[in-house]
Amino acid sequence: MPTLNVKWGREKYTVDANTEDPPFVFKSQLFALTGVQPDRQKLVIKGKILPDESWEGIAIAEGLTIMMMGSADAIPQAPVLTSEDQSGQGQKAKELPMPLGLKNLGNTCYMNSVLQSLQTIPELSECLEKYSGADDNQSTRLLKSLRETFRFMQNKNPSSLIPMSILFNLHAQFPQFATVGERGEPQQQDANECFTELLRVVLSGIKGIKPTGWDASIESFFRGKYSVELKNMENPDEPAQNSHEDFYQLSCFLSQEVKYVQTGLKEKLTEEIEKHSPSLDRNAKYQKKITIDRLPAYVSVQMVRFFYKENVGTNAKILKDVKFPLVLDLHDLCTPKLQERCRPHRDAFKADEDAKLERLRRKKLEDPATREDDGEPLPFSFEDDPGSNNSAFYELQAVITHKGRSSDSGHYVAWVRIKGDKWAMCDDDEVHEITSQEVLKLSGGGDWHTAYVLLYGPRICHKDKAEAEENVEAQNVATTMES
Repeated sequence: MPTLNVKWGREKYTVDANTEDPPFVFKSQLFALTGVQPDRQKLVIKGKILPDESWEGIAIAEGLTIMMMGSADAIPQAPVLTSEDQSGQGQKAKELPMPLGLKNLGNTCYMNSVLQSLQTIPELSECLEKYSGADDNQSTRLLKSLRETFRFMQNKNPSSLIPMSILFNLHAQFPQFATVGERGEPQQQDANECFTELLRVVLSGIKGIKPTGWDASIESFFRGKYSVELKNMENPDEPAQNSHEDFYQLSCFLSQEVKYVQTGLKEKLTEEIEKHSPSLDRNAKYQKKITIDRLPAYVSVQMVRFFYKENVGTNAKILKDVKFPLVLDLHDLCTPKLQERCRPHRDAFKADEDAKLERLRRKKLEDPATREDDGEPLPFSFEDDPGSNNSAFYELQAVITHKGRSSDSGHYVAWVRIKGDKWAMCDDDEVHEITSQEVLKLSGGGDWHTAYVLLYGPRICHKDKAEAEENVEAQNVATTMES
């Protein structure tokens, strides 16, 4: 990847040029540096003007100096703030590191919402940073562009990003996302399809990489396991068939009776199917029962809101109001064995909640200004199964919503948790602070933003600080006595 010197008036910039991407991506980098819109840039390289589509016929060499012509948009003047306003905004900036906005490049809100959601998973970002990717193939280029995009998003400079490189490589990897309309305009795509396909390629590409402090690859943080039992309903004497299946996403089916996510998740876990019976030597009815035998650290839930409507030839939307929780409990969906394993860790959450209530009581009685200390965080995975969830408790950390009537139209938005009750609404390059109560209103029932993909991460339990100090003191006494 050659490094070019770009001269723009009196200014000079050093910019990496990836000639595998179209020149428009390079122009987008210059836009981030100079404020000159790509369509207003004229780049002259050895007497030739660089087009938007291809580098073909343009000789590029390391250290080459090129000329750029074009004027930047006028910078809007900042409003005059009083000292009180400045103090308040400064404090707010310290408290809320808001996500970086992503420019919409023509019906790319589906991709932007997915990027904002995945970026909330620290282990994923860390493993992408460790990724070297020596192979020269499209999957490698997609992973590298995702890594660069996450870097920009984490640095939060400038205030918004033009995700041209990741879009180009996403289209190259998945041509189904590159479809255009009759007039050549980019078409809307399904955000959940983008979420699952992108995550699949990422986990496949970095599956051998381990997050710091973990003796397991990143893939184990997303892989759950089903226990599947098949019973012949027409011949009870036939032995049950047992097997295991991996899963990377749960589906919430929205039948007429479903009013809550937990109910929708159970909807298809027990069903009746027809298959060949070895004992009867013909097709017979079987009961298929699915329970969860392994819970991953992170789990996404697709609200199955779209169905194909033949008379109009589109994926129509179910607008039904289905409530989802900030804290999801999957205990009832697990095998009895996993439920038993989770019990001590679930008891620890009860002790943690009791300790928090006691700290709040003391805070009111003693000094209301005292900062609350949650205590020492406990592991969220089983010791012999890193990357798992050991309590079946999850905390909501991102929501992808859809506003519209079909999956291939409308608008997607990401809502990501910052800290505690504070969230951010990421509507492309527009980012606003909101609260968790506003997030819970995204459950559907009308034409407002409606939850489509829910991303849950591990709920963290804390050991009471006083208890931890007592344990340390007891260990010190024991050590002194032994010596």
